[in-house]
Amino acid sequence: MINKIRFLILIQFILIGCKTNDSKFNLPNIIIIYTDDLGYGDVSAYGKGTLNTPNIDKLANEGIRFNNGYSTSATCSPSRYGLLTGNYPWRKNGLRVITGGSLVIDTTEMTIPKLLKTKGYHTGIVGKWHLGLGSGDGVAGSGIINYNLNISPGPNQVGFDFSHIMADTQDRVPSVYIENGKVVNLDPNDPIEVNFFHQNKHDDYGLPTGLKNPEMTTMKWHHGHNGSIINGVPRIGYMKGGKNALWSDINMADHFLDKSIEYIKANKSRPFFLFYSLQQPHVPRTPHPRFEGYSGMGPRGDAIVEADWSIGELYKTLQNEDLLDNTFIIFSSDNGPVLNDGYYDDAVEKLGDHTPSGGLRGGKYSLFEAGTRVPFIAYWKGKIKPGVSNEIISQVDLFNSISVLVGAKYKSTDGNDFSQLLINNKGKGRDELIIEASTRTAYRKGNWVMIPPYNGPAVSENVNIELGNSLDFMLYNLKEDPSQKNNLSIIRKDKLKEMISSFVRIRGKNFSNIEDLILE
Repeated sequence: MINKIRFLILIQFILIGCKTNDSKFNLPNIIIIYTDDLGYGDVSAYGKGTLNTPNIDKLANEGIRFNNGYSTSATCSPSRYGLLTGNYPWRKNGLRVITGGSLVIDTTEMTIPKLLKTKGYHTGIVGKWHLGLGSGDGVAGSGIINYNLNISPGPNQVGFDFSHIMADTQDRVPSVYIENGKVVNLDPNDPIEVNFFHQNKHDDYGLPTGLKNPEMTTMKWHHGHNGSIINGVPRIGYMKGGKNALWSDINMADHFLDKSIEYIKANKSRPFFLFYSLQQPHVPRTPHPRFEGYSGMGPRGDAIVEADWSIGELYKTLQNEDLLDNTFIIFSSDNGPVLNDGYYDDAVEKLGDHTPSGGLRGGKYSLFEAGTRVPFIAYWKGKIKPGVSNEIISQVDLFNSISVLVGAKYKSTDGNDFSQLLINNKGKGRDELIIEASTRTAYRKGNWVMIPPYNGPAVSENVNIELGNSLDFMLYNLKEDPSQKNNLSIIRKDKLKEMISSFVRIRGKNFSNIEDLILE
């Protein structure tokens, strides 16, 4: 009798153990594929442009393609902050594009990788970071980071177990990779020095810059990019040393892809989260020579083709490792498109009939739709049925949606749980959304968008993009006017007042005075 009881207890423990292991095993791997400056019309599945992106299209056509998917900002750093924290970036006072600044995510803040770690996930980021490094004095562009020591805090201090990144962007120094806080291949006898303000100091070293040595460049700068020349490309900022650690621009896509594949293979036996943060098609556009001329649109088009190929290779890895059936993939972009963003690279001249913005108004840096309405795709083989959604969804919603998906209880301030919308294409999306560009904000509710008055140029001359600045309110009905050509603020004052009231409710007292600007 005693032996029988012991046997039954043993069986119960075995069954409990199996149930626990099955539960952990069934947690899906999660991959966010994040492109850089990819427009609404740059993905051929959206039927707006003339570029061909077959691998991204596979995700779109076999998953859910969102026609009203938004990034959290029209520029890089704020959009990444909003995605990872689930909070609007305008809540982070003064958050703009970072150049050599300190970490903007507080190490006490909850992030997507942090919440996933509570459920047993291994977490990794490969590619562009652009959320600052180190604590420093918080002054963006001060060049205070010591790249010769362990760099902290950074991705590893906000939830990532593994990080292999570029600090900011490909067009900014330092032009080196950083893995888990240490510069890769750094020779201690050739220390790195970086600054963003002191060209005279750089000149004292006798090092070439795009401003003073244009004959040494292989890519001509248009605006802003006239600092240190590395691999023939003039950059933003000045760098000395670190010769053995310098990256190869033309091999960057292959490099990040290889690191991502290594990460997947190393962690395939447990649930993992990979933030695959591509640099394409951000400037400088340096596709590998095997992609040159492929698009017929110059380096920008070729870089998108290269990115699409990279995504296809990542997909093949998941397939070959038998991981597709248990991997949830989100594909999107950090903001809308820009053509000339600092270099002469034929992006404008060779555009042809292609429309990166997909017929939307504006682009990167803009409060108009093309600034933040971006490609947004959810894919999970065998779990998500092919479909299209016109519901409004934002990257700020991914935090809460992923939390619910894995059975966590964390909720962000500004996100919604759209796990059913992402997985089953069921339920309503957002009714309202704050749109952000360089700390300026606008408001979408239903089919209506309201942009408050802002000082500043209507068009950024450097990039030739309408910014959404005006002395008057702007009001558009996107259902009837998706290109935002007809400002209805005068003839629909009732709707304008309604929109302003809702906008102020979210934005707070700082914007309460805009109600006084309405003409009675």
